[in-house]
Amino acid sequence: MAQSNPNRARKQKDTTSTGIPGAATPGGPGSASQAHPLDAIPLPAHGFDRLDFPVRELATIPAADVISRAAALIMAATAEKLGLTPNEEPDIDLDEARRLIDSLAGLLAASQDHLGEHREPLREGLRTVQTAFREASAFPDAPGEGPGERFTVG
Repeated sequence: MAQSNPNRARKQKDTTSTGIPGAATPGGPGSASQAHPLDAIPLPAHGFDRLDFPVRELATIPAADVISRAAALIMAATAEKLGLTPNEEPDIDLDEARRLIDSLAGLLAASQDHLGEHREPLREGLRTVQTAFREASAFPDAPGEGPGERFTVG
């Protein structure tokens, strides 16, 4: 039984590129070309201009700040996975938290020489989520084998 795809572009009954009702449309029956998969994604009224703006803005931000923002995002996601978000019902997912902590530790280890003043606060944040992970675990990992510990640099 075929299911309809809500993302698939819908054919308009009487409107084609030729203006001739019933004429073949790209990707339609009798057409040699295929519809583009993104044709079904609605374009915002403002087009792509606003979607490109953050990328252009990032070009002006120092690398240490970009890395710090990424690390802060990963830490926030980890806190949510560990149920540490205030005023919300805890939704603990230790597998996801482990992945995020590993990613955060790897990012900080790889960029430690470039973080400047952000280095110590980020490392402290990493230690905090590692400790929270250990406390949330029913069977804590052995010392040195917890999430991100293999990336931890003195």
